[in-house]
Order: sequence, then structure tokens, then C-alpha cells
Amino acid sequence: MATMQYTEIAMQPGKRLALVAHDNKKADLLDWARTHRDQLAGHRLCATGTTGRLLEAELGVAVERFQSGPLGGDQQIGARIVEGEIDFLVFFWDPLEPQPHDPDVKALLRMAVVWNIPMACNRATADFLVSSPLMAAGYVRRVPDYGGHLARPIAG
Repeated sequence: MATMQYTEIAMQPGKRLALVAHDNKKADLLDWARTHRDQLAGHRLCATGTTGRLLEAELGVAVERFQSGPLGGDQQIGARIVEGEIDFLVFFWDPLEPQPHDPDVKALLRMAVVWNIPMACNRATADFLVSSPLMAAGYVRRVPDYGGHLARPIAG
């Protein structure tokens, strides 16, 4: 069995954070962001549509906004992760409420794992991650080298 190779990607002290919340979790995310306003201020924030608008109003900071999740915002954030333009994902998703765009949600979570970015899906994890000394420091993230996957033979 071949050993997995890795690429190292440097994350700067000012991280690029994506913040996403389902409708039933928006109040939780806003409360969390209010609690951690000072820690978030040193980072570049982006969010899906309504969540971004609410965060800008609540925190008084600039938030790059994508489309609403069901209109493609989750996929826009996933693409930014693949392009190396997002370092960290906070996604308060509602496990008890089916979403019409569940495949997009699953794809976004998958991209965060594939590209090995820190991800918090609930408040406790988000608290731990944003409070980590690594948030304010540089960090070298190891990403699997998917060259073997890309070079695999294609069955015809």
C-alpha cells in the first residue's frame, strides 16, 4: 500500500473564516459571533447571504457575502475552500430540520474535510477553535496530495 503524500499550506495569522447557519441556527451563530467579536475582528469574514447581512449589522464589521445557501452560497464557499481562499469554516447546521439543499450542505462539509480546514458545526467546537492560540498565529496545514487520484486510470 502506498504512503499518502502531503502538501503543506501556510495559514497566516489573520484567517479567512466562512460563517454559515441554517435558519433555525442563525440566532445561535449571531450570539456566538457577538461573544467572540474581539477574536473575530482580526480575521476576514465571509458568509452566505442572510447570515452575512445579519453578521454585518450585529458586529459592525465587513462581511463578504455570497448567495443564500439554497441559491448556491454553500457551493460558492466550497469552491473557495478548494481554491485555498478559506481557512476555517463555522457552520451551525440544523440536524433536526431537513433542508431542500442538503446535497449542497453535504458537499460543503465534505470539501472542508477533503482540504483539511478546521470546521466547527456547533457552538462548543466553535468556542474551542476560535479560542485556540493557533487562531492568532500562523499555522501549516497538511493537505493530502491527490495527484495519485487525479492520475488514476479511467475505465472506458
